[in-house]
Amino acid sequence: MAKNAYKTPILVNTFDIEMGVIFIYYNKVEICGINTSKLKTLTAEETTELLLRTKKGDTKARDSLIYGNLRLVLSVIQRFTGRKELMDDLFQVGCIGLVKAVDNFNTELGVRFSTYAVPMIIGEIRRYLRDNNSIRVSRSVRDLAYRALNAREELTREKQSEPNVEEIAAKLGEKRESVMHAMEAITPPISLYDPVYSENGDSIYVMDQICDPNSGDETWLENIALRDAMKKLGERERAIIKLRFFNNKTQMEIAEEIGISQAQVSRLEKGALEQMRKQI
Repeated sequence: MAKNAYKTPILVNTFDIEMGVIFIYYNKVEICGINTSKLKTLTAEETTELLLRTKKGDTKARDSLIYGNLRLVLSVIQRFTGRKELMDDLFQVGCIGLVKAVDNFNTELGVRFSTYAVPMIIGEIRRYLRDNNSIRVSRSVRDLAYRALNAREELTREKQSEPNVEEIAAKLGEKRESVMHAMEAITPPISLYDPVYSENGDSIYVMDQICDPNSGDETWLENIALRDAMKKLGERERAIIKLRFFNNKTQMEIAEEIGISQAQVSRLEKGALEQMRKQI
């Protein structure tokens, strides 16, 4: 992969191109040696004409079609800018997905090219990120995930739309839950500090969308009541409760540690719990 520096652009306007949002930059932005501010945009008629010529074996039309849709790749990689991968690498991988979309697109189904190309580009980038993921997944799960991804691409080519998990599982002859688990296992992890929404300089991060059901007001109040009840126990009873329920020790282990019999530990524990129950 090329390692050209990615120059941070100054955004001055945006407009829609088929399914993707394309960014127009005021200053020169180069990715893989390409000046993205001068990328050509094809009309729907030009795209259709080039696709038809490409299917007839016109290599020049194929090259024009690929170059004319590089802005589509640029729009897709904007979704992955929060990752540490170089933009050059993601752009090149996205171009591979674009080439696959051009070569496999069926002009007879009457759907827009971008409808088919965008999932192909995203899938290629996700495959690249998955293969470079530091988290290791078992071979059986990974193999099932690869089969599922291949099946998804085949179904996408056949239907010219993204298939759901049930359709992928049916094609593979696997359970829906197994396919879903395998595909989730190879999904790259995200940071708790990845922004999910931004407005006027204020961002909402992943961690802001996560709650702990065990840390509600009721649990908090119970912890306070429990701590207060333990403070009213005698020193020996408090030590037994801590060893028994916080250090997960058996009554025999506690007896050996504090130098009394197991029967005494049992009696003291029972009395301490009864006292704490009354306090709470």
